[in-house]
Amino acid sequence: MKIHQFYINRCLELAKNGLPAAMPNPSVGAVIVYENKIIGEGFTAAYGGSHAEVNAINSVKDKSLLSKSTLYVSLEPCSHFGKTPPCCDLILKNNIPNIVIGTMDTNSKVAGNGIKKLIEAGKNVIVGVLEKECIESNKRFFTFHNKKRPYIILKWAESQDGFLSPEKKDKVEPIWITNEYSRQLVHKWRSEEQAILVGTNTVLEDNPRLDVRDWKGKNPTRIVLDRTGKISNNCHVKDQKIKTIIITEQENLTSFENLIYEYAIFDLQLPIKICALLYKNNIQSVIIEGGNQTLQTFIDANIWDEARVFKGEIYLKHGIQAPILKGHYHSEKIKNDKLKLFFNHD
Repeated sequence: MKIHQFYINRCLELAKNGLPAAMPNPSVGAVIVYENKIIGEGFTAAYGGSHAEVNAINSVKDKSLLSKSTLYVSLEPCSHFGKTPPCCDLILKNNIPNIVIGTMDTNSKVAGNGIKKLIEAGKNVIVGVLEKECIESNKRFFTFHNKKRPYIILKWAESQDGFLSPEKKDKVEPIWITNEYSRQLVHKWRSEEQAILVGTNTVLEDNPRLDVRDWKGKNPTRIVLDRTGKISNNCHVKDQKIKTIIITEQENLTSFENLIYEYAIFDLQLPIKICALLYKNNIQSVIIEGGNQTLQTFIDANIWDEARVFKGEIYLKHGIQAPILKGHYHSEKIKNDKLKLFFNHD
């Protein structure tokens, strides 16, 4: 069993290479072993491209060895036609006799059917090697399919005395609480998720771009809460340079390719409604960088998975209070900033 864990662990290392480009597909790693030697490897290509098993099989120079090999894969091979043909069919076509799978795919389109197909074809199939680690590697994918909502990361920066920002500002731009290294890290995080969400006040006070200009990567889809239409067309979030979804109580607004309006009543059920709209738009992960009200609403509803909280060196003395989040956390230093990492295990 330890040898299986060794190769599945290698699959997990490979799977990291596929994120975030693979989303909304899971990022999977695959390894092909013949006589205790790796003869092929692969991971999930960018969305619409080949899956890990296909890339691993294609990487094997001597295809005659496949019929005497073991395929290790971190997630159950797909058995349905999507953007690409079923991986199970390719495995069977190459007559790979042994398949070791990290965890079952809970997507209703797969959900054990791939495993069943391989077993019915007479293959030796082992499931559940490093299962916990394999689920963790695709936590966004599993949250999306199991909970019917995106994986939610809360993020904010607060002063030493617990404020998000001053009550009043001279200019419509951010007041920086953290150092440049922390700010660059935030842009890296944005590149790793499918969407970023802010409330009306954040847009009106800071006019943010919500992009990844300080990091190389894809800009997340911008999600903006604008209940009554206070945000003007002059704001960056309406420049249509990045796909933006505006959630509002205003009805019958005209949507464009990169500026989409979604209707919702802003009541106590708003976090649930936001999750439903993001699920509808096939968004598997979102960073919520809103102000106190937006963040606290999700905290109070207990609809979140991670929280990343920076504490800078500056004192504001008064201003807008930071959200209140209790529980255990792991902390680390980013130069003179402190970063607290919370995980919601409910």
